[in-house]
Amino acid sequence: MNETLIGMTGMTGGLGLLMVVVAGLAFLLYLVPIPLWISAWASGAYVGLFTLIAMRLRRVPPATVVTARISAVKAGLDISSNDLEAHFLAGGNVVRVVNAMISADKANIPLPFKRAAAIDLAGRNVLEAVQMSVLPKVIQTPKIAAVAKDGIQLIAVCLVTVRTNIDRLVGGAGEETIIARVGEGMVSTIGSSASHKSVLESPDHISKHVLSKGLDAGTAYEILSIDVADVTVGENIGAKLQIDQANADKQIAQAKAEERRAMAVALEQEMRARVVEAEAEVPRAMAEAFRQGNLGIMDYYRMKNLQADTSMREEIAGTENAPLAAQPN
Repeated sequence: MNETLIGMTGMTGGLGLLMVVVAGLAFLLYLVPIPLWISAWASGAYVGLFTLIAMRLRRVPPATVVTARISAVKAGLDISSNDLEAHFLAGGNVVRVVNAMISADKANIPLPFKRAAAIDLAGRNVLEAVQMSVLPKVIQTPKIAAVAKDGIQLIAVCLVTVRTNIDRLVGGAGEETIIARVGEGMVSTIGSSASHKSVLESPDHISKHVLSKGLDAGTAYEILSIDVADVTVGENIGAKLQIDQANADKQIAQAKAEERRAMAVALEQEMRARVVEAEAEVPRAMAEAFRQGNLGIMDYYRMKNLQADTSMREEIAGTENAPLAAQPN
């Protein structure tokens, strides 16, 4: 019985020791990436074993740095592991920078590591920039409306061929600035044309005029060509503006006429008020004439008879005209 217990205790101790050894070996292989060290040594891009251990301690993935260095050395580029590690710690994309440098070297485009790292840390895709330098990109502008001097609106669309200017990639303006400047140049060129027909006859005039302005200054791109893809005749803006101006002048004239009519009505009412006021003074003047002896009683009766006769004549004339007005034509 005791021998059995002793045997089981020995087996348990041996198993525990084996597990400790395996765990220690796994940790050692993780801390010391021997396969990566062998790959770097065999590829001619030697990286020291202690350097790889230090990368682990600094939380830098050795596989990323070693793979990027091997690619660079095989392409004939000498990039130290310290530079790659520093770029990774700064938040950059090590593999993309190395691939961009390899592509630039194959295309005979000068691109040192510091410039490539600066472009990458600036938030731009340095590999895409190199590819665009080799294969230019075509940017299509939105529909841009402009009015010629004859008042006809033209709607144009342009294709702008650009390639990356690596020297101005850091701090240079982007595609939005290119599109805005090309649109401004198109509006200016069409607006300076005497007739829309001249633009339709030679649309390349727009391209030449816009391209001669140096619109790529201060941008991250170099404009290679500007081609007019489509020109459409729009509305007659000049005629619309003239119609709107005529309507405005008409409303102003109507307002002034209404003002004059209102003034005339007010003046008429004022004159009628004066007549009524003057008629109100007649009895007072007649009384004063009676007192002063300037008007006799016979004169007064003759005036009353004349007023009665006049009133009777007006009533007779109104009665006779009423049947005539009632008859149909």
